[in-house]
Amino acid sequence: MTRDRAKQEQSWVPAVLIGIAIAYLALVQYIPAINVFVQAFHKGVGPFFANLTRPAFLHAAWLTLILAVIAVPINTVFGLCAAWAIARHKFPGRAIILSIIDLPFSISPVVAGLMIVLLYGRQGWFGPWLQEHNIQVVFAFPGMVLATAFVSMPFVAREVIPVLEEFGSDQEEAAKTLGANDWQIFWRVTLPSIRWGLLYGIILTNARAMGEFGAVSVVSGNIGNTTQSLPLFVEDAYKQYETEAAFSAAVLLGLLAVVTLVLKEILERKTRIKDVE
Repeated sequence: MTRDRAKQEQSWVPAVLIGIAIAYLALVQYIPAINVFVQAFHKGVGPFFANLTRPAFLHAAWLTLILAVIAVPINTVFGLCAAWAIARHKFPGRAIILSIIDLPFSISPVVAGLMIVLLYGRQGWFGPWLQEHNIQVVFAFPGMVLATAFVSMPFVAREVIPVLEEFGSDQEEAAKTLGANDWQIFWRVTLPSIRWGLLYGIILTNARAMGEFGAVSVVSGNIGNTTQSLPLFVEDAYKQYETEAAFSAAVLLGLLAVVTLVLKEILERKTRIKDVE
């Protein structure tokens, strides 16, 4: 009887834990996401698409795309270089560099934006020099690029470093022994081995770049049709009681995330087919 009671008690424990997890996800993710779609389409499909053709929305979407197009390649190159240096070499200060790379994880994006203002603003360290050369960084597009690049910096490096460490350097050393140069080793040996970690890091970088709000809000000034990205447009439209426009833009941001995940899955399947062949 004691064993049967113990088995019965153990049988309901997983069910309770699963129920708690599902309830938490529903409250934090599922219900808010469903509400965004309901609010965006509650007046019909026509008003939804009408909100997507507004000049302010189109400018914000285009600016967000440009920010991602600039920040993602920069952080991809940086992440690959940093991951290679950290995974393949032991040197003094390695732990400090890892901590610096993780800095955007540990500080608030608002603080990151304030750091940029204190460096490149009129009263900042580089402010006088920038004014003398008629270069505006804060409350302009360059400041938004800096903020976006900063907050999305760690993802590629953090995804590639463990893959490189697990892969080891035996195949690279063998290729070098056979006469391959550094570029050939990278393109034919290293890159194929880290492609999934690199792809996942790029996807996370793109998602963070397109969805960043705090740091970009501080350095941009949130000027409509000038320095207003899509997340800033959502906030501004909601404050102006244009809730349909705000939720329509939020739906687009959500769909962009879904499209990114779908593309990732398609690329993975194609690569698996090539590997089998």
